[in-house]
Amino acid sequence: MAIVTIIGSGMMGSALAFPARENGHTVRLVGTHLDREIIETCIKTGRHPKFEKDFPAGVEYYQIEDMEKAIDGADMIIGGVSSFGVDWFGDFVLPKIPEEIPVLTVTKGLWNTPAGELLPYPMVWKKKLDAIGKKLSLNAVGGPCTSYELVAHDQTEVAFCGDDLTVLEKLRSIMKTDYYHISITTDVVGIESAVALKNGYALAIALTIGLNQKNFGDDTLHFNSQAAVFGQSVKEMQYLLTMQGAGTLDNLCVGAGDLYVTVYGGRTRQIGILLGRGMDIDAARAELAGVTLESLVVAVRVAKAMKVKAAKGEADLSMFPLLMHVDQILTEKMPVNIPWESFTYEKA
Repeated sequence: MAIVTIIGSGMMGSALAFPARENGHTVRLVGTHLDREIIETCIKTGRHPKFEKDFPAGVEYYQIEDMEKAIDGADMIIGGVSSFGVDWFGDFVLPKIPEEIPVLTVTKGLWNTPAGELLPYPMVWKKKLDAIGKKLSLNAVGGPCTSYELVAHDQTEVAFCGDDLTVLEKLRSIMKTDYYHISITTDVVGIESAVALKNGYALAIALTIGLNQKNFGDDTLHFNSQAAVFGQSVKEMQYLLTMQGAGTLDNLCVGAGDLYVTVYGGRTRQIGILLGRGMDIDAARAELAGVTLESLVVAVRVAKAMKVKAAKGEADLSMFPLLMHVDQILTEKMPVNIPWESFTYEKA
């Protein structure tokens, strides 16, 4: 049996304690400096405060001061921080992990550079480790998976990506169950880009829900408009994945699946609905105070990168009307006015 150490007790990192522990492995859940109350609750009740189901018996809980003790002897580390913890994880956690222990992260997002590049977080962390002369096996998980449904054992399909298929097979063997199904691939850029992009586009789809609530005065979902924006989202994601150098269309399938599940649940749906109803971004943020809104970060970063590429003649912004409008809503506080006609095309 293996020892699995999870660093970051947010919902997704914590949810992975279920398949790992149910497979008979030792599971050590470590809270970050922001997770102290979560870990205290877990110690007292055996349940994460956001879940409706107890952890499997035997999960061990650690505060951040005991992180190195929890790392000692581990067979794999799961990074459970949000995109707002990328620097902290790279600067504080990764240097303390022995080089023989592979890392699997749940953090979804892209980092934009001044040159217009969009870097998956494993690449960002690799640059940090290179600077201190350290090597780690950095792997990531992507795909349509919400934490609470994983905890409920809903059938889930994800992909683990990394540089070494042998390492990925080891990680899969530790984590897979009869409800948690895992593909493996070395296309890190493709998988990580796909599952990051879906956050910004899920926000765009959720705008239509809020718009229709405002225009029709009811909660009817009006699937035509959602489907239209979903289709445009997949089209723009395909363009972006091609620009990123994604390996195969399998990545688009993973991203589209993740897009679907994000539209129908969670924080991105909430912020999109509020914006669609007519709130500006400041009011919507205030309404959801305390909620982690990673979709806002990735949408703005990707739009900024495309603007840099367009200025250099490397991208055509007319191919991304939905992304550009979301960026205007978030950075210029422009009212929602989805550019429907720009989604049309003429082909012989």
